[in-house]
Amino acid sequence: MPDRTRHDEQFLDLPEDEALSGEHLDSQVQKAQEQIFALKRQQELIERQKRELEELSRRQEQLQTGKSDMVEKFTRALVVLERETYDAQKRLELLHGVHDAFHQHLDVLEGINPKNWEGLDIQKELTRALSAVDDARAEYNRSQPKINAVTDHDELEDSGGYSLDLHHETGRDFVYWLKAGFAFTLPLVCIGLILILILVASEK
Repeated sequence: MPDRTRHDEQFLDLPEDEALSGEHLDSQVQKAQEQIFALKRQQELIERQKRELEELSRRQEQLQTGKSDMVEKFTRALVVLERETYDAQKRLELLHGVHDAFHQHLDVLEGINPKNWEGLDIQKELTRALSAVDDARAEYNRSQPKINAVTDHDELEDSGGYSLDLHHETGRDFVYWLKAGFAFTLPLVCIGLILILILVASEK
């Protein structure tokens, strides 16, 4: 109780001769209310600053996370692009070489015209022409694996890393089709033989 009384006297700070003055009490109450309002405004300001700092911290963390994520993705993507660019340049050089070789052989083949051999050594010209055809065929067969390798690589990329094996469906050789044709026509042959036997028996 003595402490509380001393605290109230310190808070009100009432002079002894004005302790019972109503005006002084009202003034002290108004001052106390103003202090309360000032403290509330200060508290609101502090809470607003706290929220702003928390939002700033959250956005900074978001920036750092997003930056790290995109830097990692771009770094990996650039490595892949560099490798793909290198491979594409190599494939392009390969195709350019095949393209030029095919053009050269095509020009030679289109230039072969037996009608222009009149008055020349036909045997020699024919040998030269056949040699050109053989060279063109050898170049074509030699270039096919290169072209197919490029095509297979592109198909593998387009299919997301999985290639479709169509060799067993379309890569049939002559013997296969010969056997298949024989199997398809065998019933017809049997029916024909039976009809022939019936006709021969009826004539007898």
